[in-house]
Amino acid sequence: MAARSAPSCHLRLEWVYGYRGHQCRNNLYYTAAKEIVYFVAGVGVVYSPREHRQKFYRGHSDDIISLALHPERVLVATGQVGKEPYICVWDSYTVQTISVLKDVHTHGIACLAFDLDGQRLVSVGLDSKNAVCVWDWKRGKMLSMAPGHTDRIFDISWDVYQPNKLVSCGVKHIKFWSLCGNALTPKRGVFGKTGDLQTILCLACARDELTYSGALNGDIYVWKGINLIRTIQGAHTAGIFSMNACEEGFATGGRDGCIRLWDLTFKPITVIDLRETDQGYKGLSVRSVCWRGDHILVGTQDSEIFEIVVHERNKPFLIMQGHCEGELWALAVHPTKPLAVTGSDDRSVRIWSLVDHALIARCNMEEPIRCAAVNVDGIHLALGMKDGSFTVLRVRDMTEVVHIKDRKEAIHELKYSPDGTYLAVGCNDSSVDIYGVSQRYKKFGECVGSLSFITHLDWSSDSRYLQTNDGNGKRLFYRMPGGKEVTNKEEIKGVHWASWTCVSGLEVNGIWPKYSDINDINSVDGNYTGQVLVTADDYGIVKLFRYPCLRKGAKFKKYIGHSAHVTNVRWSHDYQWVISIGGADHSVFQWKFIPERKLKDALHIAPQENLADSNSDESDSDLSDVPELDSEIEQETQLTYRRQVYTEDLPQLKEQYKEKQKSGTSKRRERAPGNSIRLHFVHGYRGYDCRSNLFYTQIGEIVYHVAAVGVIYNRQQNTQRFYLGHDDDILCLAIHPVKDYVATGQVGRDPSVHIWDTETIKPLSILKGYHQYGVCAVDFSADGKHLASVGIDDSHTIVLWDWKKGEKLSIARGSKDKIFVVKMNPYVPDKLITAGIKHMKFWRRAGGGLIGRKGYVGTPGKNDTMMCAVYGWTEEMAFSGTSTGDVCIWRDIFLVKTVKAHDGPVFSMHALEKGFVTGGKDGVVALWDDSFERCLKTYAIKRAALAPGSKGLLLEDNPSIRAISLGHGHLLVGTKNGEILEVDKSGPITLLVQGHMEGEVWGLATHPYLPICATVSDDKTLRIWDLSPSHCMLAVRKLKKGGRCCCFSPDGKALAVGLNDGSFLMANADTLEDLVSFHHRKDIISDIRFSPGSGKYLAVASHDSFIDIYNVMSSKRVGTCKGATSYITHIDWDVRGKLLQVNTGAKEQLFFEAPRGKKQTIPSGEVEKIGWASWTSVLGLCCEGIWPVIGEVTDVTASCLTSDKTVLATGDDLGFVKLFRYPAKGKFGKFKRYVAHSTHVTNVRWTFDDSMLVTLGGTDMSLMVWTNEMEGYREKRPCDSEESDIDSEEDGGYDSDVTRENEISYTIRALSTNIRPVFGIKPHLQQKEPSVDERPPVSRAPPQPVKLQTNNVGKKKRPIEDLVLELVFGYRGRDCRNNVHYLNDGDDIIYHTASVGIVHNIATGTQSFYQEHNDDILCLTVNQHPKFINIVATGQVGDSADMSATAPSIHIWDAVNKQTLSILRCYHSKGVCSVSFSATGKLLLSVGLDPEHTITIWRWQEGAKIASRAGHNQRIFVAEFRPDSDSQFVSVGVKHVKFWTLAGRALLSKKGLLSTLQDARMQTMLAVAFGANNLTFTGTISGDVCVWKDHILCRIVAKAHNGPVFAMYTTLRDGLIVTGGKERPSKEGGAVKLWDQELRRCRAFRLETGQVTDCVRSVCRGKGKILVGTRNAEIIEVGEKNAACNILVNGHVDGPIWGLATHPSRDFFLSAAEDGTVRLWDIADKKMLNKVNLGHAARTVCYSPEGDMVAIGMKNGEFIILLVSSLKIWGKKRDRRCAIHDIRFSPDSRFLAVGSSENSVDFYDLTLGPTLNRISYCKDIPSFVIQMDFSADSRHLQVSTGCYKRHVYEVPSGKHLMDQAAIDRITWATWTSILGDEVMGIWSRHAEKADVTCACVSHSGISLVTGDDFGMVKLFDFPCPEKFAKHKRFLGHSPHVTNIRFTSGDRHVISAGGDDCSLFVWKCVHMPH
Repeated sequence: MAARSAPSCHLRLEWVYGYRGHQCRNNLYYTAAKEIVYFVAGVGVVYSPREHRQKFYRGHSDDIISLALHPERVLVATGQVGKEPYICVWDSYTVQTISVLKDVHTHGIACLAFDLDGQRLVSVGLDSKNAVCVWDWKRGKMLSMAPGHTDRIFDISWDVYQPNKLVSCGVKHIKFWSLCGNALTPKRGVFGKTGDLQTILCLACARDELTYSGALNGDIYVWKGINLIRTIQGAHTAGIFSMNACEEGFATGGRDGCIRLWDLTFKPITVIDLRETDQGYKGLSVRSVCWRGDHILVGTQDSEIFEIVVHERNKPFLIMQGHCEGELWALAVHPTKPLAVTGSDDRSVRIWSLVDHALIARCNMEEPIRCAAVNVDGIHLALGMKDGSFTVLRVRDMTEVVHIKDRKEAIHELKYSPDGTYLAVGCNDSSVDIYGVSQRYKKFGECVGSLSFITHLDWSSDSRYLQTNDGNGKRLFYRMPGGKEVTNKEEIKGVHWASWTCVSGLEVNGIWPKYSDINDINSVDGNYTGQVLVTADDYGIVKLFRYPCLRKGAKFKKYIGHSAHVTNVRWSHDYQWVISIGGADHSVFQWKFIPERKLKDALHIAPQENLADSNSDESDSDLSDVPELDSEIEQETQLTYRRQVYTEDLPQLKEQYKEKQKSGTSKRRERAPGNSIRLHFVHGYRGYDCRSNLFYTQIGEIVYHVAAVGVIYNRQQNTQRFYLGHDDDILCLAIHPVKDYVATGQVGRDPSVHIWDTETIKPLSILKGYHQYGVCAVDFSADGKHLASVGIDDSHTIVLWDWKKGEKLSIARGSKDKIFVVKMNPYVPDKLITAGIKHMKFWRRAGGGLIGRKGYVGTPGKNDTMMCAVYGWTEEMAFSGTSTGDVCIWRDIFLVKTVKAHDGPVFSMHALEKGFVTGGKDGVVALWDDSFERCLKTYAIKRAALAPGSKGLLLEDNPSIRAISLGHGHLLVGTKNGEILEVDKSGPITLLVQGHMEGEVWGLATHPYLPICATVSDDKTLRIWDLSPSHCMLAVRKLKKGGRCCCFSPDGKALAVGLNDGSFLMANADTLEDLVSFHHRKDIISDIRFSPGSGKYLAVASHDSFIDIYNVMSSKRVGTCKGATSYITHIDWDVRGKLLQVNTGAKEQLFFEAPRGKKQTIPSGEVEKIGWASWTSVLGLCCEGIWPVIGEVTDVTASCLTSDKTVLATGDDLGFVKLFRYPAKGKFGKFKRYVAHSTHVTNVRWTFDDSMLVTLGGTDMSLMVWTNEMEGYREKRPCDSEESDIDSEEDGGYDSDVTRENEISYTIRALSTNIRPVFGIKPHLQQKEPSVDERPPVSRAPPQPVKLQTNNVGKKKRPIEDLVLELVFGYRGRDCRNNVHYLNDGDDIIYHTASVGIVHNIATGTQSFYQEHNDDILCLTVNQHPKFINIVATGQVGDSADMSATAPSIHIWDAVNKQTLSILRCYHSKGVCSVSFSATGKLLLSVGLDPEHTITIWRWQEGAKIASRAGHNQRIFVAEFRPDSDSQFVSVGVKHVKFWTLAGRALLSKKGLLSTLQDARMQTMLAVAFGANNLTFTGTISGDVCVWKDHILCRIVAKAHNGPVFAMYTTLRDGLIVTGGKERPSKEGGAVKLWDQELRRCRAFRLETGQVTDCVRSVCRGKGKILVGTRNAEIIEVGEKNAACNILVNGHVDGPIWGLATHPSRDFFLSAAEDGTVRLWDIADKKMLNKVNLGHAARTVCYSPEGDMVAIGMKNGEFIILLVSSLKIWGKKRDRRCAIHDIRFSPDSRFLAVGSSENSVDFYDLTLGPTLNRISYCKDIPSFVIQMDFSADSRHLQVSTGCYKRHVYEVPSGKHLMDQAAIDRITWATWTSILGDEVMGIWSRHAEKADVTCACVSHSGISLVTGDDFGMVKLFDFPCPEKFAKHKRFLGHSPHVTNIRFTSGDRHVISAGGDDCSLFVWKCVHMPH
């Protein structure tokens, strides 16, 4: 049946009618070649008006909705919709893809724009966050991404005059973006009073920071910077949809149908109203304009494209038109002329000329049109309408013949009969009416058999029958013209149908997929003459099938282009064309039909490149004409590499189980054993499912892989070296073309490819993140820079890498069947081929994607399975070997010819200088000439050809060959049987390596006194191996059945082997000949053991739960052990040969007496007292500790005890070999762990003298030999063991400061909440009660008095217009470290507090600030490289890592000019706690506060993230690069020190090994420093410093400090190390010490701070000076020579700083804080003058009006009055228990008011002297007091309280004043209240959780500053009674500004911080007069 293969003809897209004007804008441009580029449906169109020709770009898989033109106007970028939408950049000249950008956006790509030089592209997504993304599009790499806006974005543009700036606009917003590093930071445009806030639809950027934008109301808004400066009103009368900038100016187009041209300064030039032109119509709306010279292109909403020549503006030229809104369903073709008719819901019917590609007639109807038909004579045209009527027109002049309405529902299908007499009309109400044409369409009959709406009709050729399809998928027949249903199938049998447009019916069964009953095929049309059928479906696909196609699931060719539904498809009358129409895309596609005979010429033109392949796709019917797969290949395709548990899952699993086990691990666990083992030799090679994985290195070593090991074999010395970096099966291997580098790919959940050096065996790069389950093929490019890899996920993803950088360059889906090989083109680095099952594809790179073309086999050809492939001697030539033994020769993508090369599949192929070599399943190696004309020589791999001295034995002749490589005068051959052979050119063969063949290997026995062992496997062989240096297989014997166990007799003469069929045999150990055999059991024999001593008995255990005991001499069974409930796994004899210990599959440990087999019960404690001859048991008390934490997912399969009974080796299901100290009592013993096997380790055995351990891999078929290294003997080797499962239980030590730092939770500003426990309704939400006496408008009353007494201000009051940060007193030392550094040779220091970076000049005390952070800085570092002088990196707190503005970020900036060089938004949620630059200064390392404590490496200049990995499950405090390295760094933290290496994009880590130092335990590590020769020093919580060599602890400097060592600094110039710790000052000790390079000698320095303990948090060393930052917020400089201390910076230690008071006349101020100090600061001298320790936390402070006294309120309810001159206490009193919140002197100095949190204000009369007796207090205060102010006359007091109420009281009576009028007349001496109508405007909209905390009105009485819980300082005008008043904002503080004051003369504002304990001094900038 021919329907099995796809038709051999072809469709080529010739023309598309239409243009997408709906829902898209700015999508129509002139290219450089004066062609017009636009899009419709899923096709990019390039139209040449001169030649009237279209070219198509078809790289998209769904609707295109956005388009941008490159500035050079040749390249185009288009974006599509879809679940995984992508962007294509393509060439408008060749319509070929240049780059594909994918894997970032979801839903769709709404806007695109290129930057000025076209290097970068910005895109906006349709997702909920409207993500904005910037690409380096040539490399296909995303540079930056940020959430765009909460609502739709309509346009985005680069600012062409400023680099790195963009503007986006959309629903009710416009945003101005700056791109720095990887951070896109937006600022919202401020509409202000200039214009209404409204939706902005389009924009264009101009010079001088000007931006022009078009708004929804037709105005043009002009922006300068981020502010709206003017509007051009009424530019259009409705929304402006498009704006286009060109050299001459700007063009705008709007919904009003007008085009306006503007000059460069946006002055109007001219207007063109398209509605008024000859082509115009009412409702014309412009969606896109493009102005070039004197031509203007216009795209409209109704799918038209106009071209206007400016000087003939009223004659626009219609270039393109199409249907517009609504769906397009109606399609008919003219019976005799090349015309097509379409009708749509837009009520128009249009006639198109298929020859001229033009619209030739159009007529508008009353109703939406749903179907059309033309009578046979071509005179009448019938149209079916949506309202149930139909109309007939004359085709000639479109005049109406008749209009009939017989039905109510839509007419979906109508057709004229072939003889032209009848018209059948099918309606949605399930009936078909028949009308007579010549009788003026009189109704003749109706057909009513259907139960659902009619979808299709066809007439028979003789017009006597009609067939219908309905919505239920039923096919019915009727007799014409009456309409009687035909039920007799016989009657219909011979009917010939005039047309075939029905979707159901025998002839079209094949168009439906096999197992589906969906009706998504909308239309069919049969071409009887060409025997093809065309179909249209809901997925936008047009398909060609053979006709008829009877069996479901026929093959087809598919063509894409339409978006979703293709509603109709028809052949033209002469079958030259196919016309298809799209429902939603309103487009008409015209396809040229290319019959078979013309196909060859057509294809050579160039098959249309396509991301979704449009050549014949595999449809789902069975390929019967493809020969059946070779058994070996079939076997291989059925292998699954999926694991239940991947090695990557272990850390998580352990964590989960640890939680459960918390209780159980109380017992002290055994230490790990002192011995360790080292991999020595591996027998085996993975050939059974891998190919071409065997190579020579340049020095003649051989590299290959087996299990999880990369092996380098030296054949001269017969030794091996190993790459052990993989943790699961290696599946593929490739060698670098120039260097001895190897790439290996492994199995894994996120499998990696390692590139390593064969000489040093170090990994150079590790690539991961893009494959799943495993990597099955890799290949290097010819220059060695790139690497291609293929995964084994369902779509066999192909990835192209820049492997050194570890960067993914491109990615694509390969094929749904397995790909066996990938090869990179040696001549063109961007091309590659893949070959696999029914698959040969030729790829080229396009940006981030790969574009593949299937190999073209020619017409009769079939897709064969390709097993191997190579490139030939030119870039076009490629050769592939098939599964049938042919070699295919390809040129470009065409198969040129095939050559028969082997019997059976060709598995391996290698290109030589002058020819090729191939190897196949037939075991033959063939040499060919360079064109595969002649076979020059063949070598058969046979035993006879083995060279005389060859080690080992060939198992069988002609083994299947899986790998061939050439070099050093030899052929290297790898076979399926696990052998590696070297074939000399002259013929002799040497066997180098061999292992077991496919099948699990379980049986292993070591000889009692010789270094040999025996193995037996499911591959039905028994083998003897030599473990001495000759390392070879000594003997092999084939068995009838596979075996699972074997054992040597005690004298070594006999060998017993248990087989899988229940039999066992004894063989002579030398000759392997049978001695005797038995068959007593049905199931597998699982273990077999000779009794010790003379070997009198043999115990044989089987899977059917019995153990038989035989007498060896008499060969009789003497006993059977019964009683096990499950299969037996292990048996062991005791020394006397009287007792058997047994393990079963049910985890029972049983004991039987020999020889009778009686069951014994032995108490568990006694078991170890019995002397066992061997111990292979995995159960019992003695080995409880060998079961891992995750024992539920993995089994320990084998164990073996050394003969000295000290070390137990185990093997488990995860491939680990572990060593435990024996006995391993207690759960979860500590161990050493080794990875080399892949999955199951089935058996482990020590040799007779314990010198070696032999292990077997079950599925990796390898036998590994390890040497045992006794304790104390240990070379330093990189691959030492991993330590145990559960981290050390010992706690890491305790210190309050460490705990505080570890547990602190950082909130971001935006989420901060009230610092005071306020309640009630916020002021701006309270309802105002109207006052009683509303004053008449003209009042006779005296004018209102001033609100505020103005004092000590000059005559003219000048408002304050700005605040500039001048000084900051504070340093964040309490929870941050290593954050004080020298700059400029020690002249300046740099540090941070709150969110400002501070550069402080030591000599003058002046400060300058970096203020770009929007939240607290947590870490700071300075770049030490001379190229990057004064470059600083600071990391901040953040929210979740969503890349928005509140995400955590790192700023890199220049400390001199404060320019931001780069911003790195990072995925460290919560914040960045450590940063460090690399040796070259180019890389930056950052550590996060997220739960995984992620470590990330950045290339900071580009903002590129290189690598990232979870660091540790507990807090990491510091991570630092080694000062001489760009790839090595060390991280330290809670019970954690790790040594890291950056390899490509991967971070490899080694935990610090405590080695064998006595009593070393893993403590919490706090700081790190470095010495020469890979020494590392870490400071611990106990005060010790650990010294590490590589990653092994080599000594401990005990008690380097008495308390935790918080800071260490390595001086680069001389290597000296400074440490800082927490100590009490003593004579010899000091908190800072300077050490020599090896931390052996030191000198201590004391910090003369007068503190009880000094706690140093940061140290840095300059020339002769040490800079120290302390926990007490001091920064001190210590001289190295004289040890003199100079305190540079002071600050409060603990916050909040609640109290703040400014001196009435001088530039001094006081601050009082929780740390129990009151400090006096001098602004002019920039320093702290004095501090008083009060012993209790202070809450408030106030100067008396003369400045001679100070009152201080305390947290404990006490208050103190000091005399300023002597700082003596004048008086103190404690009348309250709770905190005093505010304290005030009255302006006449008579009274003191004290407000507390006890809801009270107390008055004291100061004239009565220091006794301070309370004279009265205020009654009924509703809540705690926040602030108080006296009136100017000292007679009133206003109190603001914690329930948002403000009360006024009389002084001194304390009476509550209720009269609002009286209150309004009071003049206040000061105003610090946050409540009251006068300050209503300070409350912001966004204060749901957070409040305004403090306020202060200036002395001039006209300005007001406030502080709030968000940490903002705001400047308002006073008074500000209007809600949400305008203000300026100043950032810098952390959350919670607690107090704020003006200094005298309004010269400065002081703000006090809550969380940051810092004081900010702002300079007031007054407005000029």
